[in-house]
Amino acid sequence: MLLLRESSRHSGADIDFKAILGETDGDVGIPHADILVEFTEAVWGDDDARLTAARRAIVDVMGEAALVDASGITATFNAIDRVADSTGIPLEDFRAEDTVDLREDLGLNAFAPESS
Repeated sequence: MLLLRESSRHSGADIDFKAILGETDGDVGIPHADILVEFTEAVWGDDDARLTAARRAIVDVMGEAALVDASGITATFNAIDRVADSTGIPLEDFRAEDTVDLREDLGLNAFAPESS
């Protein structure tokens, strides 16, 4: 999320990150967000027909290169998250400061590890 937030700031895009939680209706500021969200959910689901339809929607609307990009991004974000979670990588102080508002808006602080 931090990467998307920073790249959107750089490009001047106005992205509604509450869409990640399904709390936003309408335009979230990402072209074809509805198709991309459906694809991502289908990738991590177990319905092969849904995944096939989601792939077809990306190719039909955005092109074959977009399917390759969406697949790579989905896999990469999953891998990064799993590595960080499994190794217990702490959030760096500077990232904690930079993401206070984003973590609060999305309720991510509820997932903070308990103090030992």
